[in-house]
Amino acid sequence: MTVNTSGVTSNLSRREFSALSAAAFLPPAAAAQTDAAEPLISGTIPGTGENLPAVGLGTASVFNNDDEQTRRAAAQVLKTLVGGGGRLIDTASSYGGAESVLGSVIATEALRDKVFLATKLEAPDAAELQRSLERLRMEKVDLLQLHNVTDPRQSLAQFKAWKAQGLCRYIGITSTYHGEFAALATVLGREKPDFVQVDYSLDNRKAQERILPLAAEVGAAVLTALPFGRGRLFRAVRGKQLPDWAQDFAASWAQFFLKYLLGDERVTAVIPGTSDAAHMADNLGAMRGYLPGAQERQRMVSFVSNL
Repeated sequence: MTVNTSGVTSNLSRREFSALSAAAFLPPAAAAQTDAAEPLISGTIPGTGENLPAVGLGTASVFNNDDEQTRRAAAQVLKTLVGGGGRLIDTASSYGGAESVLGSVIATEALRDKVFLATKLEAPDAAELQRSLERLRMEKVDLLQLHNVTDPRQSLAQFKAWKAQGLCRYIGITSTYHGEFAALATVLGREKPDFVQVDYSLDNRKAQERILPLAAEVGAAVLTALPFGRGRLFRAVRGKQLPDWAQDFAASWAQFFLKYLLGDERVTAVIPGTSDAAHMADNLGAMRGYLPGAQERQRMVSFVSNL
């Protein structure tokens, strides 16, 4: 993880910070004037010199409906992402209309060269890949992932062939089910993909036991899905103030939760999902300021465990 060392000292609430951040990021002119002097936290894809901004966008359940209202919301979120220094967008062929919504917005707003687009397939199905590319209006994606690995015998041979054909730049595997982590680990160790995506949050640290160490061993970049624990973390801190000791590195609860993950040197990027541009701007704030060290991260665990 590549980081800067300047601290974040704002004492704003998530709502207040979100409103101010949205005002700063949403208009194109303002987006172009974001503080370029302060370095952004980024992760390096192992085995390459390519850096990936550490906060991206997940799209599960947020852009499912392919309608005008959803496209307008998606356009604001994507412009906020790019205007705030982000690039990574993660979607899947199984996320309803999400690929079509993203394809439309990325084409309309001329964002293709400004984003790192990742999608997922349930199986190595050439017809489904073609449909995904058509929905996304792209000839290739940056990252193509085998979604929800369940069987240790699953192979990435076809994904590797597609990579060789230039249909994707990187390949990966995913799982958000602890019961499938053994299968995920077997495939990760044998196939050695470029990326692994796994659920990991401050209150859900199961991935630390086997998946993250193995990813580091095989040289796979790590994307963390569900970084807010499916909303559990926000529910746990509802009505509570950010502790004083955390305000040197986080301006909101969202940044507190994301900074815990980014403080893990094995994590390349986090992909919180949102259809709200203000929340996207708030999440991007986790890419600035310093990251909590080991002692601070343990204090964060203790704090949440005692709620």
